[in-house]
Amino acid sequence: MPIAGDAMLVWSARALAAAQGIDRIVVAVPPGREDEASRLLAAAEIVARVISGGASRADSVARALAICEGELICIHDAARPAVSAVAIDAVIARLRGASEADAAILAAPILDTVKLAASGCEAGSVVIERTLDRARLWAAQTPQVFRRKALAAAQAMARQGGRLETATDEAMLIELAGGTIVIEPSDPSNLKVTTPADLRIAAAQLIRPG
Repeated sequence: MPIAGDAMLVWSARALAAAQGIDRIVVAVPPGREDEASRLLAAAEIVARVISGGASRADSVARALAICEGELICIHDAARPAVSAVAIDAVIARLRGASEADAAILAAPILDTVKLAASGCEAGSVVIERTLDRARLWAAQTPQVFRRKALAAAQAMARQGGRLETATDEAMLIELAGGTIVIEPSDPSNLKVTTPADLRIAAAQLIRPG
């Protein structure tokens, strides 16, 4: 997806390449798009290994993890193109400084009042069950950084329990395994592009002056 003069993938990969704590970049893409992704990254002078992703997020992460080395593994969604190298290094440093933790994630405090809907409600007839305490709520983002052994063990446990494919991020796997996750505070500017409106907002953030 093009955005502000570059592919969304390139923006994310450029930030990772500029981060001091990143030694190697592995990009998982939909099967059949490997050459396209490789050309885009090469044109941007970004050194990365491009591999075929799987049928799900969990599959893609597992394939990338299998060829990565090092004690810490950083996972980022290409759909967050406005991430900065500073933010990436900050979440890596957060985990390095928390010896008791298995993972560290970038997250932003929830500013809106959040309502929990009753289960089983259909769209248009949602019934509010209760209001959650927003002082304790955070919106999880990426990058997320993990100790390799903890992530591999959490993946294996979730796979055995049939819960690997239902996890919406890798931090959830650590939670299910009973691990400890610390937060590096972020802000909403690290937007995940999901809708056309998100694309316009992210483009405005990425356009360089002049």
